[in-house]
Amino acid sequence: MNDGQHIIEQRGLWFEEFRVGTVYRHRPGRTVSEADNVLFTTLTMNTQPLHLDAAWSATQVFGERLVNSMFTLSTMVGLSVSQLTLGTLVANLGFGDVRFPAPVRLGDTLYAETLVTGARRSTSRPGEGVIELEHRAYNQDGALVAECQRATLVRCRPTSDQ
Repeated sequence: MNDGQHIIEQRGLWFEEFRVGTVYRHRPGRTVSEADNVLFTTLTMNTQPLHLDAAWSATQVFGERLVNSMFTLSTMVGLSVSQLTLGTLVANLGFGDVRFPAPVRLGDTLYAETLVTGARRSTSRPGEGVIELEHRAYNQDGALVAECQRATLVRCRPTSDQ
């Protein structure tokens, strides 16, 4: 019951709302803590000392522990969800050309943006379309720390007969 109220439910974009060439900036950013890094690293069974062993990492080229790059990738994509795919995503179809041009350190804040690089209706799944995206993540200083290509399957705008 809505009693005449105007109700808006947050969602991502329907297929028809994506425009090739549009860049979406995702805010707020996400500051990465030591707990984030240790929990993600241990949950995913990544025993790389570069993420867990402060004493050993201090003797390596970066001089300190670095944030797990898979956490960086997950956060970069995650920052886009509420704006682009919340409730409209059917599936991730794949990731490509994943790069980490600069390290993420404990205490860094990640910001992300997404460029829409392609859009086409699905030929095998009526009511859905394939959206191609390029995600990029930057730290608080504007340094590019991650980027990837991503293909997603998203729902088309519902029609009155659905």
